[in-house]
Amino acid sequence: MIASRSAPSCCCTRWRRCGPGGCRRRDVRPLPIRKTPPSRKERPPAALRHGEGARPTPTGANRRRCRSEQDPQHAVRRLSIASTLRPPAPAVVDFAPLRGMIAARLQMLLPGVEESPQRLHGAMRHALVGPGKRLRPLLTLLAARRFGGDEAAALEAGCAVEMVHTASLVLDDLPCMDDAELRRGKPATHRAFGEDTAILAAIALLNQGYGVMAALPGVSDAVRLRLVTLLVQAVGPQGLVGGQERDLHDRHGPAATGDVDLLNHQKTGVLFVAALEAGAVLSHASEEGVAAMRRFGRHLGLAFQTLDDLLDATATAQMAGKDVRQDGNKATLISLCGLEVARRRVEEHLDQARQEVAWPGGPACVLEALLDEMTAILPFPNGSVLPCDGQHAG
Repeated sequence: MIASRSAPSCCCTRWRRCGPGGCRRRDVRPLPIRKTPPSRKERPPAALRHGEGARPTPTGANRRRCRSEQDPQHAVRRLSIASTLRPPAPAVVDFAPLRGMIAARLQMLLPGVEESPQRLHGAMRHALVGPGKRLRPLLTLLAARRFGGDEAAALEAGCAVEMVHTASLVLDDLPCMDDAELRRGKPATHRAFGEDTAILAAIALLNQGYGVMAALPGVSDAVRLRLVTLLVQAVGPQGLVGGQERDLHDRHGPAATGDVDLLNHQKTGVLFVAALEAGAVLSHASEEGVAAMRRFGRHLGLAFQTLDDLLDATATAQMAGKDVRQDGNKATLISLCGLEVARRRVEEHLDQARQEVAWPGGPACVLEALLDEMTAILPFPNGSVLPCDGQHAG
């Protein structure tokens, strides 16, 4: 037998003021002495506890069932309360702070506005700074975060990939290539600074990206060499350059969907893969983890390029922020299979990409949230890829 509280044994709410003579309050009773309950094995049968033939006191689910029988509204109230206790749906991840950090770092990595030659530096800044999705540096940062790596080095590596990507856009927009007038909602670089300066600015951005990657802070020489090699291969004949050559000269004849996938991977997927692999390598991820990032990047790139083709086929230049109807008679997934098939392929690639990062037993991966943002970043109502009737948007 144990007392529930040390002396003085009273139920006075101010029991600490009670002196040796007892409680100062007259209307109180001594605290009851409670016994230690017997173990489950020592407890008498229910018939002895409640009397022969007595109904045991309901407990747990039985108590809830009995209350529901006596009060029909209780079950409804219990259901409504339980519904409020369900775990909330996953919140939408706000990537705006990360994009702001990327934009600020990109400006810092560029030469100053007043530095000579000012026209060249102005063209570089015009092409790189401004509104943009910044998907590639985002992928590098999120991959590093997924594997617990150094985000400072990942930010630098992601900015290097973004510089290479921007250089490719400047070259793609030239009159001898796609002859575009708009890029990211403003005049293409060659429209604002002339073709000659635009070409030089693209070369400068390309080499600036290589330089940033080769000088990553706090990274071993072996890792730097691996990442620079990765970036060079992404740009070379099996990457961006090879994809642009196919886009210019190999898309006007009959083609299969496999040829289109190869083209889309070289035009878009290779830099997604490079960005993700850079984040994984900087985080010392296992080869299995690096391979998962490669597969994720490939599916993400194919989905994104197909989305871009859908945008080209259905949106206006104002909505897209760039020239549209650029594909013309080129072979695309849309020209080969139609809009609906292209939509389904986007969903399939996004689902396959999701499987690569939704690892059982692992923490929630923010890369999945980036997949959910894929359609929202394109300017269609209600977050849809295309208007429901398939007509031109806008």
